[in-house]
Amino acid sequence: MVRIESAIQTDNLVDKLVEIRRVSKTVKGGRTMSFSALVIVGDKGGRVGFGKGHAREVQAAVQKATKEAKRKMVQVPLKEGRTLHHDASAKFGAGSVIMRSAGAGTGIIAGGALRAVFDCLGVSDVVAKSKGSNNPGNMVRAAFLAFNKMNSPKTVAARRGKPVQEIIANRDGRKHAVKEKVEE
Repeated sequence: MVRIESAIQTDNLVDKLVEIRRVSKTVKGGRTMSFSALVIVGDKGGRVGFGKGHAREVQAAVQKATKEAKRKMVQVPLKEGRTLHHDASAKFGAGSVIMRSAGAGTGIIAGGALRAVFDCLGVSDVVAKSKGSNNPGNMVRAAFLAFNKMNSPKTVAARRGKPVQEIIANRDGRKHAVKEKVEE
């Protein structure tokens, strides 16, 4: 197993190669070698995707993975364009991830595959922890499950039929300040 991280910029998208594995299959005539690649693609503005590719050559595997990643991109709501709106956690396989929003200037405190995901997503301040298996494929899938659970204050306000300011005030712990304004 070889882990390589490289970044390639194409049409406003950033590609990060997270992992390449050499896979062998035993057949009648001997072993056939092939490669599988895990690639993260993002626009550094809230859209990110991942893909896996499998081929006889490394370059072909990376191309297949990049194509799949571009096809499977998702939009993640970001707070002030730099961090997550709220904490989230998810589990995939034997591994789980915990992601927390962080204050300005914190940076990306995450390891391995999660760092590549946040880099491509455009998050500059986040704290993430992986528990259990540290398999990059499972970590990336768990991160995307957590992204699917993410809600912005705008979507929560629309679902509850309340103004966005009230949702933000409740989130930031200023519940009393909003009630005082309403009573005046």
